Amino acid sequence: MDFDAEGFYDGLDDQARAEREELLGWLVEEGFSEAELRRAQRRGLLLFLAAEREVGGEATYTFEDVVAQSGADPELLARLRRGNGLPQPEPGAVELTAVDLEGARTTERLLAMGLSEDQMASTGRVLGRSLATAAEAMRALMLEVVLEPGNTERELAQRYAAAVNEIMPLVGPLVLGLLSQHLRNMVQGEAIGAAERQAGTLPGARETTVAFADLVGFTRLGEEIAPEDLGSVAERLFSITREVVEPPVRLVKTIGDAVMLTSNDAAALVETALKLVAATDAEGADGAFPQVRVGVAYGLAVPRGGDVFGRAVNLASRVTSIARAGSVLATRDVRDHTSEDFSWSSARARRVKGLPDPVPLYRARPLAAGS
Repeated sequence: MDFDAEGFYDGLDDQARAEREELLGWLVEEGFSEAELRRAQRRGLLLFLAAEREVGGEATYTFEDVVAQSGADPELLARLRRGNGLPQPEPGAVELTAVDLEGARTTERLLAMGLSEDQMASTGRVLGRSLATAAEAMRALMLEVVLEPGNTERELAQRYAAAVNEIMPLVGPLVLGLLSQHLRNMVQGEAIGAAERQAGTLPGARETTVAFADLVGFTRLGEEIAPEDLGSVAERLFSITREVVEPPVRLVKTIGDAVMLTSNDAAALVETALKLVAATDAEGADGAFPQVRVGVAYGLAVPRGGDVFGRAVNLASRVTSIARAGSVLATRDVRDHTSEDFSWSSARARRVKGLPDPVPLYRARPLAAGS
């Protein structure tokens, strides 16, 4: 294989070229095929090629092989891979492993259990997004562990592959355990009424309290600090939120510098919002962490695919953009459902994008001691 002619050294100076030659020599010694090397080079992943083998095993199947041996519908498998954010192998390319074959067989078993293709695709998209985020976090963590000053490309590739080999037996039990705990928590909080039981369908739109909390001045902060430090700020908001959230309040998702919370108990959600404001204020007592502002709304919302949709979601997001730093601002419905639980003050009726009439808003504070 003529690595030079195929562009493996393009843009490299003498030292970097020597390191790349050493890495490629080692990968060839380890038995990686020309097709695997070309694919890794094309994707900029030569350093991770050996680690990839440790994760999923040696690539021994084409997509066509997986279809033939599993009996799965190729269009469905391709759809599920796209939904999971995974690349579709080129025809005839030996890029898939025993893990991919077992996944295709599992797809057939799920179909036999009665799951529809749409249900599998929808669930797969949610799992794909979450697991891709988890995989990226683990990748970064492992790199932090193995990176040392002066590592050559070959040394880093070897150290990374060895670290992945050591941690992979722990990943399966860890992910399964966390998923089981979250499923248990979801089951405990799920409610299905008589109408849904009679109809044989999942609950549709429900009366739900929704809150968004975002970091005030996050965009401006991004112009003042390094990107990695900005990411740490957003990650800290997520961690603080996790610390204050308890059932029946649910942390639905993070959106950049914001978090979204829902609950069927309005008082519990407002209480959590106030705790979040207090916790972030304490975090930023020395000015090192931004304040948050929280908007809360009540109304119909539909849970779908791990997310929540509806008027209450849109309204809560827009109320958040009006709220002051370090405050919890809510609609009248939220105030009315929790009037005895908190101290409320009028924040006047405000124009909200998308609504024809001004929306009366109220600011929540904890009740004074003895109230």
